[in-house]
Formats: sequence, C-alpha cells, structure tokens
Amino acid sequence: MAAARTPRRASPKKAPPQHTLVLLVRHGQTPTTGTTLPGRAKGLHLADTGKAQAEAVAARIGALENVEAVYASPLERTRETAAPIGKAVGVPVKADRGLLECEFGEWTGRKLSELNKLPEWKTVQQYPSGFRFPGGESFTEMQLRMVGAMDRLGAAHRGKTVVLVSHADPIKAAVAHALGTHLDLFQRISISTCSVTAIAYGPHGPNVLTVNETGELKKLAPS
Repeated sequence: MAAARTPRRASPKKAPPQHTLVLLVRHGQTPTTGTTLPGRAKGLHLADTGKAQAEAVAARIGALENVEAVYASPLERTRETAAPIGKAVGVPVKADRGLLECEFGEWTGRKLSELNKLPEWKTVQQYPSGFRFPGGESFTEMQLRMVGAMDRLGAAHRGKTVVLVSHADPIKAAVAHALGTHLDLFQRISISTCSVTAIAYGPHGPNVLTVNETGELKKLAPS
C-alpha cells in the first residue's frame, strides 16, 4: 500500500518590494533667478513670487501620505522653501550639505549675460563632465555629492517618502544619473522653481516617475 503523501504547505506570499519615494524640489523664485549665478553666496532670500510658490508646493506635497522627512540645502532660499513643506507634513526640516548648490567658485554672483559670452560657457553647455568652475567644483563632483546624499537620506527612510529641497543643477544631475543618461546631456533637463521631480528607489534601482512637475502628485507610483 502506497504511503499517503504529505500535503504541500502553501508558500507564503512574498511582500511587494518596498520603494522609497524621493521628491526633489527646487527652491522658489528669488530676485536673481534667471539673471545671476548666485551659487552658495549667503543672504539670497525668496522673492514674493517664490514664497507663494513654496506655499503652493507645500500644499501639493501635504496631500501625500507617508512623507517621513524633509531635508534642505543649508542656503536661505532652500530652507525658506522647505519650511512650509515641513509644516504641511508635520515634520521638522533638517539641513544637509549634500544638497547644496554647485560651488561656482570665481563665477559666484556673476551675471549670466556676461558668463554666456565666455568661451568656457560652450563647455559648460556641451561638455559639462569635463568642466570645473574656476576655484570651485566640477559637475562630476556635484553629481557624485548629490547622488550620494540621496542614497544616504533615502536609506534612512526606506519604504517611506522623503522630500529633498535643492537647486536646479544638482537636481538635473540626479535625474540624469537615475535615467542612466550621461552627464554631458544633463543640460537638456529643465527644472523650474518649486517643481517636483519624483524618483522611486527599489531593490532593482531607480524609477523616474515625473520630472519638473508643477501639477497633481497624488497618483505617483512606480509601474
């Protein structure tokens, strides 16, 4: 007589992979936006338009669930943008130097209309990976710093949503990295003031959900 077979136990269902949602927010408009390269110079605050933008993006992010932390570059314009976001989601804003603007060195504070006449400006636009600002940082160093900060802060809030308030160039470089796009093409990415760029990080890498978003955020989810 054949022995009775032991019934198989159903395999436990695997939990879906946990994605960490990183929201990259560019600071609001300042009196020099679009005309000057302010860099890391202190004392630059949001214009009235920028303050209104910060309140608007805070309302959009405040409608999301699971926002666990808000970090900002230490500069005034980013902290002033992050403040209403932190208030909207009920968490304190923490400063992180990894989110700082690129160090423009001797170019800090110069007019863009002057800089774009320099022969080096063509390199900035077409071969940024080979350029270092005089007395400052290279674009490659900026990208490594920004991506490193995102990895570190995302790991500290795994499975949650974290808001990082930064600057246009670091955000553009982070998007290029997440897309697997060479840094020399990052200037093709547009990042408007107080726009939201969302990247979900899972066990198999990043998933870029939206870039330069100024509208609805509630339906953000990795496909």
